[in-house]
Amino acid sequence: MNEGALYKSVTELNRMLRAKHVSPVELTREYIKRAERLDPQLFAVVTFTEELAMSQARAAEAEIMKGKIRGRLHGIPWGAKDLLATKGIPTQWGCPAYQEQVFDYDATVVGKLGDAGAVLIAKLALGELASGARWFGGTTRCPWDPMRSSSGSSAGPGSATAAGAVGFGVGTETLGSIISPAATNGVVGLRPTFGRVSRYGAMTLSWTMDKIGPLCRTVEDCALVFDAIRGADQLDPAAVDAPFRFSAHSPINGKKIGVLRNEFETPSDAEVRKIFADALKGLAGLGLILEEIDLEDFPYQDIARYTINVEAACVFEPLWKSGKIDRLINKQRAIDWSAARLLPATDYLKMQRVRAEICDYASRLFKKYAALVAPSTAAPAALVEDSAAVNSVTAAAAAIVNGNGGSSAFGNVTGMPAISVPCGFTAAGLPLGIVFLGPAFDEAGILRLAYAYEQANHWHERHPKL
Repeated sequence: MNEGALYKSVTELNRMLRAKHVSPVELTREYIKRAERLDPQLFAVVTFTEELAMSQARAAEAEIMKGKIRGRLHGIPWGAKDLLATKGIPTQWGCPAYQEQVFDYDATVVGKLGDAGAVLIAKLALGELASGARWFGGTTRCPWDPMRSSSGSSAGPGSATAAGAVGFGVGTETLGSIISPAATNGVVGLRPTFGRVSRYGAMTLSWTMDKIGPLCRTVEDCALVFDAIRGADQLDPAAVDAPFRFSAHSPINGKKIGVLRNEFETPSDAEVRKIFADALKGLAGLGLILEEIDLEDFPYQDIARYTINVEAACVFEPLWKSGKIDRLINKQRAIDWSAARLLPATDYLKMQRVRAEICDYASRLFKKYAALVAPSTAAPAALVEDSAAVNSVTAAAAAIVNGNGGSSAFGNVTGMPAISVPCGFTAAGLPLGIVFLGPAFDEAGILRLAYAYEQANHWHERHPKL
């Protein structure tokens, strides 16, 4: 089987499987073989799940041969960010303090994808405790240039998907951890609305901000995976049911889009600014009405950062009690969380009152605009030796800095959905992305906008040479 076939979209792979041009067993073996070959360069895989994968692939093959098709994910190999529990398989959270940790149950997302017939071939790297790209096995690399960081914290899903080492990945975001690695690795990343996808079985960083979503090679793939994992779950009280009807051809002409002007002006590199400017011209060419705006002056980043640090300090209190806090790779994070333990409750409550005001502002804003658009990050992948800041909890949001923290912090504190789609490449061959933010539960709307842009430009058809 030609390795180039491993770069095909989920939709294309599904056609190959249903036409019996390839079997689930053969496809799974080829993805595992490619991931094993590339991993010494990329550090994207924490644990191969080969025994489980081959069992699932053989079951999918038997069903497909009998004409029993579960859906378009049936027989498709995928990778899970290593903070999603997998029964009997290590789930180590990227942290030395949790190495060899094993759960006796599957995360709800893992179970739903298993029910859809998808084949789990690997647990993929995340930056330690969902921050950055550095974990106990090294720093996950960008496949477009393995001297550069994959960004994080969904570093493994971004890198492995871009490299054609999995059919798709599933990651999480609290503050930029899907959008940033999607852009850095030249793939599509969907951050769903808070509560759209059950977080049962996922490591908690922030009870009020964590979200689970797909990283895929195309917008349509993201829609397929999201549709499979969304919905209420009695094991996660925050998870809810809501309609989702994605149509790739619904009209977008005349929709009003808010262009976050400050964020398009932030990049210091002229080449990067031109790529983003060309992306805006492309959007206008789709018949969208673009209107430059600035977000109101709320302390978005401060609210996000302190909310995460306070909640994480509570979640990981056992690290202090066990004395394992000293085992963290990122010592600054231990300092930040220790300081958060001393924050007065009155200050935390004041922040949450401001957060409620921000949510009200977001609701009003999305009554005027179908979506907001901004650069996903202000720069392409950073060299590994220059990416120490990526291990900060605020680094993904700080990739776009314009005084108040910008769209990443705004979108995450409000729980609004967002999707990053590739928008071009630098002369050095490094990808960049733009992000569409939409109103709560309107994943279909932003997927449609991203799909129209994607199909008009075909950046998703480029792949790294490894």
